[in-house]
Amino acid sequence: MENSHLKNLSGLLLGTLFISTSGVLGRYIDMPTEVIIWFRSFFAMLFLYAYCRYKNIDLSIKKRKDYGPFLLGGIFMAAHWVTYFYALKLSNVALGILSLYTFPIIIALLEPIFLKVKFNPIYILLGLMVLAGLYILTPSFNIESTHTKGILFGVFSAFCYAIRILILKKQVANYNGTMLMFYQVVIISVLLIPTLFFMDLSNVKSQLPYLLLLALLTTAIGHSLMLHSLKFFSAATASIISSLQPIFGIILAFFFLSEIPSMNTYIGGALILATVIIESLRSKNQ
Repeated sequence: MENSHLKNLSGLLLGTLFISTSGVLGRYIDMPTEVIIWFRSFFAMLFLYAYCRYKNIDLSIKKRKDYGPFLLGGIFMAAHWVTYFYALKLSNVALGILSLYTFPIIIALLEPIFLKVKFNPIYILLGLMVLAGLYILTPSFNIESTHTKGILFGVFSAFCYAIRILILKKQVANYNGTMLMFYQVVIISVLLIPTLFFMDLSNVKSQLPYLLLLALLTTAIGHSLMLHSLKFFSAATASIISSLQPIFGIILAFFFLSEIPSMNTYIGGALILATVIIESLRSKNQ
């Protein structure tokens, strides 16, 4: 039982690390946001389809009533990715990725409504710890600054991400996580096709290696592992443990973009890390 929990927790943490690469790649890739997301989704769709065929993963949607959640999950995922990349472009990796991490609080508050589960007050405390960490990390609030606009885009992205997780949480018991992610990127690819006709595609060739990395490592592998973890953890637990993503993202930004963290980043990051450790230990005993 203990080994099983460790394996499941390791998968969630590995998925979180891979997803964290989106911050650096989102800042680095020199293309319009919507075009980046389309290529990210399209290439991830190809990777995931090949993997599902190799592993003989069933791609059929079993029940007619599941089509709605699949579609809504894809729409909210598209909105989450686009607004998150705007947050990265307008601010920096630290602020963009950290503003996204208001989503554990949103999930903790909405999970009882969406999933009809009993509300656990511990999520309020853990959510407040994450929020305190984010507050320490955030510069002075000025609506005119691009950093503030980036934070607002990040918070809206967090809302979309939270809704998407709660919608798909109902589906994970019946479907493979990789199969769920495959349909997510199919829907996003279809939704964003119009952007290819009126946005700049001139940098595609030079940016192709980074787009492929974003599609394979961040999207196909990272998000599949994250969805798979929802079989073993509640949505609130998974979201709070994955709050390590800002710390991973800031470390990657330091090495690849020379974005140097301030003392506030260390203090806020320590608070976020504390919530991850508490929730990891608490979920182990459930």
